[in-house]
Amino acid sequence: MNDAMLNDLQKRLQYLEDIQAIQTLKAQYLRACDQKQPEVMRECFVEHGAVIEADGFPPIAGREAWVQTFARLAVENPSIQDRHHGHNPQIHITGTDSATALWDLDFCQINVKERTIVNLSGQYTDEYLRINGRWQIKNMRFQRSSFVMRQANAEGMERVVALGQPPATGFIENS
Repeated sequence: MNDAMLNDLQKRLQYLEDIQAIQTLKAQYLRACDQKQPEVMRECFVEHGAVIEADGFPPIAGREAWVQTFARLAVENPSIQDRHHGHNPQIHITGTDSATALWDLDFCQINVKERTIVNLSGQYTDEYLRINGRWQIKNMRFQRSSFVMRQANAEGMERVVALGQPPATGFIENS
């Protein structure tokens, strides 16, 4: 094998390793959300300059602000049960230590106190940086594409509370 072939093989291997590391990072983030693990979530983001945006929330600057918001909405509310399912990644390595990705998300939240079930889907648009050999999220934007909220009465009968858009009040405050 000549030097050019070896160099090409090394680049291709690094590309595959980077793609896998980014997929693992996103899975770690989604699992940390579901398992209510703010310390694990914190490590998914760059220490300085992270921006997190999601439909229905004001933009959040910095990983510490995001972790605090997450703790208030989910960790401190034991009646909330979340499941994030990220899939269909389209990851693009944009430089030696930078990448972007689009991810589809299917999300389900059960609030046992309020007896509500929320299903939504949408798309993450992420930017990543490799810092000290480790990929982390620099910017994360979630854009919702569908939403349905149901509420179950004492007998377990469900009724649709919101379809297409979250209610003006209730979803974010109870999340």
